[in-house]
Amino acid sequence: MTKQQKVTARVLVTCGRELVREALRLGIERQRAEAFAEKVSSHVIRLGGVGVRGALAVRQHFSAVGGEAMFSEEVLAPGAGPSAVLMTGSLSEVRAACVRLAATGFGREAAEIEKALSNFSQRVRREIPCGRFSLHVGERTLIMGILNLTADSFSGDGLAHDLRAAVETAERMEREGADIIDIGGESTRPGTEPVPAEEEMRRVLPAVEKLAATLQAPISIDTYKAQVARAACEAGASVVNDVTALRGDPAMAETVASLGVPVILMHMQGTPRTMQAKPAYADLMGEISSFLRDRAEGAQRAGVSPERIIIDPGIGFGKTLEHNLEILRRLKELRSLGCPVMVGTSRKSLIGKVLDLPVDQRLEGTAATVAISIQNGADIVRVHDVREMARVVRMTDAIVRGIAGSGSG
Repeated sequence: MTKQQKVTARVLVTCGRELVREALRLGIERQRAEAFAEKVSSHVIRLGGVGVRGALAVRQHFSAVGGEAMFSEEVLAPGAGPSAVLMTGSLSEVRAACVRLAATGFGREAAEIEKALSNFSQRVRREIPCGRFSLHVGERTLIMGILNLTADSFSGDGLAHDLRAAVETAERMEREGADIIDIGGESTRPGTEPVPAEEEMRRVLPAVEKLAATLQAPISIDTYKAQVARAACEAGASVVNDVTALRGDPAMAETVASLGVPVILMHMQGTPRTMQAKPAYADLMGEISSFLRDRAEGAQRAGVSPERIIIDPGIGFGKTLEHNLEILRRLKELRSLGCPVMVGTSRKSLIGKVLDLPVDQRLEGTAATVAISIQNGADIVRVHDVREMARVVRMTDAIVRGIAGSGSG
């Protein structure tokens, strides 16, 4: 028996030339792609893993309700495998088409479209338990303050072996508005070599133990090693931030599940040592979305509660400048996955490349990327300069979320 192809859907945040490129990637002729782009209304949805019967049904039912759908004519060739369909329509048209699909035997396709559209149309609102704390996602944008206990941080803020300075920095970040303190003992800058777990623990555990007794905010441990994650959580951390999305250590998924803590799954092409060696994508947002969906499902199979999964597109991790800018433009597409989204752009090279500035002069560039990230769907922003970025977050939330700050005038 042939294994059934998994059907998946996501809402696209694209129009004009980018939408035409998306269609061309599917093998659709340019003339039809350009005509389709001109007809785009409220929503564009890409439905993947669809067989010929499903593709024809989607086109038929969207057309019947006033929408539009298209796919490559290669789908109709004898023996053709599953393909993808692009569709557009108003909210009522999409829902009407889904009703028709479900009634004619294409319930899987209809369910995927409806789930993606529902997730996309509203921000995640969730209370995530973190030990004795809770993260209230969706009420406002949360701020993660970065505490690097390394000697080779790309941003020059590493505090390896200086416990007093580390504690003072974390306490200051909390006063300035950090909702989470993210502690890391291994640099993930491009080209770095791994640090042994024993050395990583020597760097982070004293700070975790000290801060767990004084902070009123949860501590996140930035590691991909199960041994470090367990030791840090036993010392007082209550979130695991894994840049490998649980791939770096075969024991990590089960460890996170057994600890019962939230986990942040990040997309990265390659490893920190190799990730910037000519990164390339055939479909940037499609590949990131597929990766994060698969890693979230893998975490759930290991026993991690879906309510405790946060995703991160991995700005700067195996991406060019153009990739990073496109991710920020199309960030909202990740909302189709139904998970809170974290974004980390603080002081990164994309800002240096655009503005031609060194690391210590990237504050305004960081502010711009933080504001755009929130506008396009970020629930958590990971930053070095908490005081300044807390102001940016409050101002952006006032505009985007309608959350008024304190003060008069």
